[in-house]
Amino acid sequence: MDDRVMSGNPSSQEDNQRSEVLLRPQGFSEYIGQKRVVENIGLMVESAKIRNQAMDHALLSGPPGLGKTSLAMIISKALSTHLHVVSGPALEKKGDLASLLTNLNPHDVLFIDEIHRINISIEEILYSAMEDFKLDIVLGEGPAARTMQIDINPFTLIGATTRSGLLSNPLRDRFIAHLHFEFYQPDELQRIISNNAKKLGIQFQKEAKIVISECSRGTPRIANRILRRVRDFALVKDVSIVSTDIVEKALRLMDIDHLGLDQMDRRILNVIYEYYNGGPVGIDALCATLSEDRSTIEDVYEPYLLKEGYIIRTPRGRELSEKSRKLFGFKNEQTSKQAHLNISTDPALS
Repeated sequence: MDDRVMSGNPSSQEDNQRSEVLLRPQGFSEYIGQKRVVENIGLMVESAKIRNQAMDHALLSGPPGLGKTSLAMIISKALSTHLHVVSGPALEKKGDLASLLTNLNPHDVLFIDEIHRINISIEEILYSAMEDFKLDIVLGEGPAARTMQIDINPFTLIGATTRSGLLSNPLRDRFIAHLHFEFYQPDELQRIISNNAKKLGIQFQKEAKIVISECSRGTPRIANRILRRVRDFALVKDVSIVSTDIVEKALRLMDIDHLGLDQMDRRILNVIYEYYNGGPVGIDALCATLSEDRSTIEDVYEPYLLKEGYIIRTPRGRELSEKSRKLFGFKNEQTSKQAHLNISTDPALS
């Protein structure tokens, strides 16, 4: 079973949610990594507290699992305000967003995840709300239609997106701060693993933490997921101190290799090689072959494969890199065919 799929059991989902909350950093002092982002946000928070006004709006972009939601929670806690969390696709009607905005208390933080997926007609409500803290409501239809403005409490909008390029320019321009999250370094992940291992009440050998950090794809969410699976494995096997052997056995159960690649990552590489001779292949053709949604490939799997240089994006599509060919034993079919052609037509061999 793909480790990204959550259990349908309600009690299991509640346990997952409690674990997620437990492992989240509770303040700026606990937040590891993303130094530039945290410094900018810390400055904005302190300025808002001194001015006794709502913090300026901020757009957080970057691959999933890097701590955007956790940072929004910390911002709300630091400002001593309520945090309202909603996903962009959940805002299906203008009334959904209008109701949310009119119920905000002064200086509250509204966190919209996947903000790039808000429908443009709904997004337009945010323009005046973000700039003037007013809602423009259209009453009636046709020639009798008229516009009414409703004042709303000053608030802070934190938008999170994995694809900032899909945001419309009018919405993007209304964010005062544009902050991009980078993948984490292994030493940062080791510190996160150490902190969260204590919260879960498990002890690790140093080498075992290194193995997890190297298999976590530079992503704290994946590191925490592996950590919890290792915790389960250690409990069942009645192990008091987690060794590299325990971690490696847990990783095999999760179908994660020493490079941090899971089953879908390897499928992507294999499909490009076997079906398209190593590429290039268009993203739509690749998704159709994999029977996978385009946004899932582009947002979840591809960023890491690109970052580590396993695939290359070209104007003609995705193709395997030389690194992938050497690492996984993929042959260059074009080179092989050309070599065969040269041998067959070489006069010296006739």
